Amino acid sequence: MAMASVQLGRQSSIQDSPRSPEAKLGMQVEDLWDVQEPELSPNDKLNACFESIPVSAFPIAPQGIEIKSDASLAEAVQILAQNKILSAPVVDVDAPEDATWMDRYIGMVEFAGIAVWILQQSEPSSPRSPSSPSGAESAIAANGMASAAGLGALGPEGASITSGDFFEALTSSEFYKNTKVRDISGSFRWAPFLALQKSNTFLTMLLLLSKYKMKSVPVLDLDDGKIDNIITQSAVIHMLAECTGLHWFESWGSKKLSDIGLPTMSPKQIITVYEDEPVLQAFKQMRKKRIGGIPVIERGGEKAIGNISLRDVQFLLTAPDIYRDYRSITAKNFLIAVRNHLEKHEKRSPMLSGMITCRRDETVKELIQTLDSEKIQRVYVVDDDGNLEGVITLRDIISRLVHEPRGYFGDFFDGVLPLPENSRV
Repeated sequence: MAMASVQLGRQSSIQDSPRSPEAKLGMQVEDLWDVQEPELSPNDKLNACFESIPVSAFPIAPQGIEIKSDASLAEAVQILAQNKILSAPVVDVDAPEDATWMDRYIGMVEFAGIAVWILQQSEPSSPRSPSSPSGAESAIAANGMASAAGLGALGPEGASITSGDFFEALTSSEFYKNTKVRDISGSFRWAPFLALQKSNTFLTMLLLLSKYKMKSVPVLDLDDGKIDNIITQSAVIHMLAECTGLHWFESWGSKKLSDIGLPTMSPKQIITVYEDEPVLQAFKQMRKKRIGGIPVIERGGEKAIGNISLRDVQFLLTAPDIYRDYRSITAKNFLIAVRNHLEKHEKRSPMLSGMITCRRDETVKELIQTLDSEKIQRVYVVDDDGNLEGVITLRDIISRLVHEPRGYFGDFFDGVLPLPENSRV
């Protein structure tokens, strides 16, 4: 009885004084939830609620960072790292002042896109010996990123080719400094990007962030042809976390992960990298499999000791001191070096939290709260012995919140999905 009173008091408190713009938004959903047709299923109710709210209602993100199309890769990486963001819109410097948004922006550049592009360029067109006397620097000058000298065959025996010399040569090379962001526009998923108008609905936005695999959705102000807001998967998860206590959220969030079909893959389907393999093998696997993160597994076991994501390539490009003490950068060494770097510079990062895991019998609400508080993109599901059983991403959670009504997008995406082979993750 006391527990019921606490819950009721919590809900009343939220209704009387929303603690955040996200909680206030949750109250809009609550009001719509209460007036939906009783015969609708809970999932259809949520769809109807989100279809009734314009994306203009979503809290404005503190942003405004744009990257010019003539910025170098090195400059773009620094801008993203310094502002602690994963992506930013690219502005065409040749566009006139009164250009429409279609002409003003050429797409979104991400750490993930830069990482994938670097890996693609680093794979040699013909076999080279890792012991080639030309050295990394001269190879970069002669054949672009092919200085990786054999990245296509990375394995434990090839760890020495991922030594600090490679990254020092890369980050100091004219190739890296002079390649422009516009030169890698082929790595953008949408060019120009898919953008929403303020009048478009939450349901449209949620579907783009889940089923259609967009990491962020720009919202345009058509009057001035500029971006008014950028809604990310992380921002949606934060909004959901702020809705704790509301009836509609508790109705959905109280379900166990296994009850809503999560995780979606079996243990055998999880892409992994062993702790003694080169860290570039992890990045290469992510590019090849089009995934954003990969668990690092102890050799001879099934337990994960950490996670590496595509965005972590920033540490190889912006913090050369993390690998200077290592002859070869294995996945385990990379995790240790990054942790030491972050602790030394007193920087907050999900990588300082260690390996975040959950169990199948946890609730959706518990997982959302973990994802939001730890500021992470994925959680690994483990059994009672700590062995990997699956992985759940932000996109997985959002995809269980809404579903696409038949014919919702018409034929807009015909021919777009599946994505082309060279598309970024």
